[in-house]
Amino acid sequence: MEKREKFSSRIGFILISAGCAIGLGNVWRFPYITGQYGGAAFVLVYLFFLLILGLPILVMEYSVGRASQRSIALSFQELEPKGSKWHWYSYIGMAGNYLLMMFYTVITGWMLCYFFKMLKGDFVQKTTVQVEGIFNDLMGNPGLQIFWMLVVIALGFLVCSGGLQNGVEKITTVMMSCLFVVIVILIVRSVTLPGAAEGLKFYLVPNFQAMKEQGIMTVVSAAMGQSFFTLSLGIGAIAIFGSYIDKSRRLTGEAISVGVLDTLVALMSGLVIFPACSAFGVSADSGPKLVFITLPNVFNEMPGSRIWGALFFLFMTFAALSTIIAVFQNIISFAQDLWGWDLKKAIAFNAVIITVLSLPCALGFNVFSFIQPLGAGTTIQDLEDFIVSNNILPLGSLVYLLFCVTRYGWGWKNFLAEANAGKGIRFPKWARRYVTYILPLIVFFLLIQGYADKFF
Repeated sequence: MEKREKFSSRIGFILISAGCAIGLGNVWRFPYITGQYGGAAFVLVYLFFLLILGLPILVMEYSVGRASQRSIALSFQELEPKGSKWHWYSYIGMAGNYLLMMFYTVITGWMLCYFFKMLKGDFVQKTTVQVEGIFNDLMGNPGLQIFWMLVVIALGFLVCSGGLQNGVEKITTVMMSCLFVVIVILIVRSVTLPGAAEGLKFYLVPNFQAMKEQGIMTVVSAAMGQSFFTLSLGIGAIAIFGSYIDKSRRLTGEAISVGVLDTLVALMSGLVIFPACSAFGVSADSGPKLVFITLPNVFNEMPGSRIWGALFFLFMTFAALSTIIAVFQNIISFAQDLWGWDLKKAIAFNAVIITVLSLPCALGFNVFSFIQPLGAGTTIQDLEDFIVSNNILPLGSLVYLLFCVTRYGWGWKNFLAEANAGKGIRFPKWARRYVTYILPLIVFFLLIQGYADKFF
C-alpha cells in the first residue's frame, strides 16, 4: 500500500474541507429561505443551530478520520471494539458518496454549460420565454447532458490524478480563492445597482413579523435542516480529510473555520441575488429556476450582461467542482484502503463506474422522463437526492455521533482525546450529556422530518 499523503498546509486542509461543504445549496437554497423566513433574524437562528448541531458532528467525523488514518471504507473497522458491527455502516456511507456523484456531476455540467453559453452571448437580448426555452432545451437533450457530465467527471479525476498535494490541494486552493474573488466582484456590482437597497433591506434587516407569519417552529425547523445538511455530514466526505492531517491542531477550531467559510459563501450569495432581483423587480425563486431562468433574465437587464453572467456561472462551477473533487478523492481512497490499489488504478476504475452510474440522472430529464419515482413531475435525480439527503446523511451522522459517545463504539474518552490533541479550541467536556442524549434526538427528528416534508 502506498504511503498516505498529508496536506502541505493547514489552509489547504481548511479550504478543501470548506470546498466539500460549499455546494449548490449554498447558492440556490440558503438565500431564498433566509429571505422567506425573516432575513437576518433567520440567520441568527441558523447560526445557533450550526453551532449546536452541525459543529459537534463535524468534529466527530474529523476525529474518526484522523484517529483511523483511513477513509470510511476502513475507519470504523480500525477503531471499533472487537466483535462489534459498526463497520457495516461503511458500505452505506460509501454508497452515499457514489449516489451523491450520480446527480452532482450532471448538475455541475449544467453550470459549466451555462458559463460557456454566457461567454458566447447566447442569452443576449433574449426574452423571458426564450431564456426558459434554453434551459428546457438543455434538459431535453440527452447528448448535451451526457457531454457536459463527462467533461465534469474528466476534470474531477484529472485534478485527483495529481495526488493529494499537487492535485487536489493545489487546484482546490486556487479554485476556492478565485471563488471568493469572483463573488466579491459580483456583490459590488449587485449592491450598486439602482433599486438594490430594497433587496438588501429584505435580506439583511431582521423581520420578526415574517418569522411569526411563517410560524416559529417552521422557521426553527428550516434553520435546523439547513445547518445540518449544508456541511455534507454522515458519508465520510469530511472524515477523509481528517485522515490527511497531523495532530498539531485541535479539531474544534478547524471545524469552526470550515463552518464559517461555508456560511460566509451562503450569506455572500444572498448579497448577489437579492439586490439584483430587487433592482429589476424579479422574484428570487428557489431551486434550479432561480439559477437557470431567473438570474439569466436579471443579467440580461445589466450593462455588460455577458461578463456578469459568465462570472456568476464561473462562481457556481467552482462551488460545485470543489465538492466533486473532494468526494472523488474520498471515492478513490476507498479502493486504495480496501484493495491496496495505486492511484492510477483507483482512478481508472472509478471513472468508469461513476460515468455509468451518472447516466440515469442525465437521461432522467429526457429519455427516462417517464420514470417519476416520487410522484408526478419528479425525476431520477429527485430520487437520488432524496436517498442521500433525507436518508444516508442523517443516518450516517447518527452513526458517527453514537460511535463517538457510547461505550459500545469508539467511546467518549477516545473521541475527546483525539479531538483535543494539539493546540487551539478544545471540545468541551461538559458537552457530553448534550451530545449523548439530546443531539441524537435532534438528528433523528431531522430524519423523520425529511419524510414528513416529502410525503405529507
